Amino acid sequence: MKLSHEPSVNEKSSSIAFKQLNDSYFDAPYHFHSAYELTYIAKSEGKRFVGSSMMDFQAGDLVLLGPNLPHCWKNNGLGEEGSSKAVTIQFKEDFWGEAFFANPETEPIRLLLDKAKSGLQIKGKTRDRIAKEMGFLTNMPPFQRMLGLLDLLNTIAISTDFQVIDSEPQQYALNPSDLDRITKVYAYVIENYTQELHLETAAHFANMTETAFCRYFKKVTHKTFLDLVTEYRIKHACNLLANTEKQVTEVCFESGFGNISHFNKQFKLVTGHSPLSYRKIFLAKAAFIRSERWIKATPQ
Repeated sequence: MKLSHEPSVNEKSSSIAFKQLNDSYFDAPYHFHSAYELTYIAKSEGKRFVGSSMMDFQAGDLVLLGPNLPHCWKNNGLGEEGSSKAVTIQFKEDFWGEAFFANPETEPIRLLLDKAKSGLQIKGKTRDRIAKEMGFLTNMPPFQRMLGLLDLLNTIAISTDFQVIDSEPQQYALNPSDLDRITKVYAYVIENYTQELHLETAAHFANMTETAFCRYFKKVTHKTFLDLVTEYRIKHACNLLANTEKQVTEVCFESGFGNISHFNKQFKLVTGHSPLSYRKIFLAKAAFIRSERWIKATPQ
């Protein structure tokens, strides 16, 4: 997977860009840009990568991402034409003017945009309303789009239907050169973490010697390259344990680990549980949530 510093909004012609995607898969690589981005997945499923976060996604996924936050969506295989659909709005922070969000009336939106630097997932009734309005706005004239986007942001801002995606946003507060280097390495890991990865290749993406790269990567991210690889493999293993009935041995090898002993050790080190214990805990929590929903839905 290559890295793309994607140009987003054309500053000369528009402060907002609406995009409708309709294809067999999402082909945008792990990339970043200077604009905010609101993306709704109308159709498809797979894994969503935002910063250091890796989560499963499916139709209905809605996220608001801040500027320079690397991200991509990877489909589960290649579908037929039209099997992957999304609507995206990219906008500059000052799309209503440089000081507009400094007004008291717009403070909720300013606070929302600040939280979006870590990435936000929008859920519930707010998600349903935003998704409907996004589709409607794609066919509106430019000025109505500006008004509509402001209303969308305010709707999210005054709700409680959102949660932070990336718990480690501080590592992206980098200068453009460092961000470009680090994101290239992340892109390499995201594309290949279930296979064998090489320190030499990662150092090449950063245009450094292996020794210099190891020092640089640890200084910037506060973790080693091996730590990063292990984190993604464990996240993948957690998804398999929670959402499939595969044996632990299968999960081990499908997640990129070479032997079961090392896998068990690393899994417990990262999660605090053995793989089997993690699965039991997840299933117990899922059953509890279902029972709570059933109780709330049952007429008293």
